Amino acid sequence: MINYQQFTLDNGLKVLVHEDHSSKMAVLNILYKVGSRNEIPGKTGLAHYFEHLMFGSSKNVPVFDTALERVGGSCNAFTNTDITNYYITLPAVNIETAFWLESDRMLQLNLSEKTIETQRKVVIEEYKQRYLNQPYGDVFHHIRKLAYDTHPYQWPTIGKEIEDIVNYQREDVEEFYYTHYRPDNAVMVVAGDVTLGQVKGLAEKWFGDIPSGKIPKRTIPQEMPQAAKKTLTVEADVPTDALYKVYHMPGKLQEGYLQADLITDILGFGRSSILEQQLVKNGNIFASIGAYILGTVDPGLLIFSGKMEKGQSAELAEKALDEVVSAFLQSTIAENTLTKVKNQAEAMKTYESVQLLNRAMSLAYYAHLGNPDLYQTEYEKKTQIPADSIMDWANGILKEDNASVVYYKSASK
Repeated sequence: MINYQQFTLDNGLKVLVHEDHSSKMAVLNILYKVGSRNEIPGKTGLAHYFEHLMFGSSKNVPVFDTALERVGGSCNAFTNTDITNYYITLPAVNIETAFWLESDRMLQLNLSEKTIETQRKVVIEEYKQRYLNQPYGDVFHHIRKLAYDTHPYQWPTIGKEIEDIVNYQREDVEEFYYTHYRPDNAVMVVAGDVTLGQVKGLAEKWFGDIPSGKIPKRTIPQEMPQAAKKTLTVEADVPTDALYKVYHMPGKLQEGYLQADLITDILGFGRSSILEQQLVKNGNIFASIGAYILGTVDPGLLIFSGKMEKGQSAELAEKALDEVVSAFLQSTIAENTLTKVKNQAEAMKTYESVQLLNRAMSLAYYAHLGNPDLYQTEYEKKTQIPADSIMDWANGILKEDNASVVYYKSASK
């Protein structure tokens, strides 16, 4: 359990304080409840684009990084389908600088035409380098488009296509900012060598006067259950074929989510996993294979992904994968296997909690889900799930009519 105290400002900003006086450092983490799920067709990629904008300038801060580096701090951020998270690490004696910087860009970010155009070029270049010019780089564009018909998860965080980014208008940027970058749409965690009283005073001083949001948020369209298997063949200049087979699964807070997580742990986590042993070590089709879940708030995807050996086809690889999965569905989970994956979960949780920043981000994430204590209770629930529950969910999820398959073919064969 991570110790914390919390309070909420009148404008809706939720603040959590995690005191840890074992070091002289502090973290200020702000999570905004906005990701690519909050976008609409034609204006995709805005959440990620804003991550770049936020590191430009604001009314009283000409260059964000420079102001932070002067007090020995560092910062970064990430955007995904559900959230955008910003964090600053610095000596605790300089924590007020972090409050100043974050409050200034929450209240009065620089949205001049020059800034908008500069960051537009940066994001377009990132799109080209990471998604268009990398082998298999666009695979999740194909997977998401195939698997989802209505939900905004149908495009990746970078955006559906470059044209969306090219066509952002100033009004689009301003509306997104004033809708989502408001105190009542954020969770702030301050962790490290700080006190509750200190944080309360600084939060009120720097954030108390920022107005809450007034623009209503759009309703997010929900995906209907999939009724039949979907397939897509993609040809590209890649070294070998690759296979991506995905299944719809419950969302983060829904029953079955943790079972799905355990299914992928058992089948595809580590060198001793079932997939690794049967398809890589003792097979000749797969060069590598793994299984994982995307971990999204709304119903997401359970994914099998693998690269083929030279000359082996993705279609043949799917048949081999299906045989292993079918055998798994007809079996029972050995007690030592279940113990192993649960021990792995415990080790991962322990490792993650060592770093102050990880603790701050975990508190922010679970607070945004509704309760910071979920960080602990979710883990406890996961370690108590019996084998028969895992198998019931495996048989419910790993069905062909619930599958979407991308055969990523090497054009050079």
